[in-house]
Amino acid sequence: MRSVEYGRDVLAGSRRKKVPEVPAEPGLVVEDAASGFCGAVLRVDKGNVVLEDRHGKQRLFPMRPAAFLFEGKPATLVAVPAKAPAAAKRSASGSVKVEGLRARTARGSRIWVEGIHDAELVERIWGHDLRVEGVVVEPLHGVDDLPGLLAEFGPEPGRRVGVLVDHLVAGSKESRLVEGITDEHVMITGHPFVDIWEAVKPSAVGIRQWPSVPRGEDWKTGVCSRLGWGEPAEGWRRVLAGASGFRDVETPLLTAVEQLIDFVTADG
Repeated sequence: MRSVEYGRDVLAGSRRKKVPEVPAEPGLVVEDAASGFCGAVLRVDKGNVVLEDRHGKQRLFPMRPAAFLFEGKPATLVAVPAKAPAAAKRSASGSVKVEGLRARTARGSRIWVEGIHDAELVERIWGHDLRVEGVVVEPLHGVDDLPGLLAEFGPEPGRRVGVLVDHLVAGSKESRLVEGITDEHVMITGHPFVDIWEAVKPSAVGIRQWPSVPRGEDWKTGVCSRLGWGEPAEGWRRVLAGASGFRDVETPLLTAVEQLIDFVTADG
């Protein structure tokens, strides 16, 4: 009996080595297998690749499977996925961060706050923005003599004053102190909290809520006593450390400070 003779191996195709895909990065040197043209990738455009040889000659080739030689071996060029633009870096206030910032020369206008803690918290959250705009923040140590301080400063165009007031609610001592100030070059705004500490969200400092302190008792001392924070100086270090960005402070404070920055920078 004669043996049956078969033709070529029917499984050869399935055992054939897969041609690798190579990203068509600019500068990659390949050879067009059909023409022998060798050059570096310049760009990819609509399924075609532009190659440039060492003499500066450029040719366009379709990016067909196994159409090129890379390091002497068949290869399929594939387009490099477009890189997503890098997300803009943000400052603590959420604004776009200016890289390599050099502080602008200070404006004539000012933002006044009630005390050192207020100034430190505003700097913590809005310091980058204030340096971009050239705005100086100054603590007043209370607003009891605000009318006199404004008269001494002399607000005018290009020399505005924005004032951030604690506990600015109807009927409060603070609201009564500022209600008669109507200078068009002065903006007074504030937040409803008894103290700037309370404008920091409780979760940011690791507590469920701010303690209730009876009227007549020093608020900061009462808070520290009830939370076991020691002296107010230690308590403030905890509060300031917890306020790393705009998400850590309450919306009324955010709104008030943003309004003041806009006001003092609006007239140049």
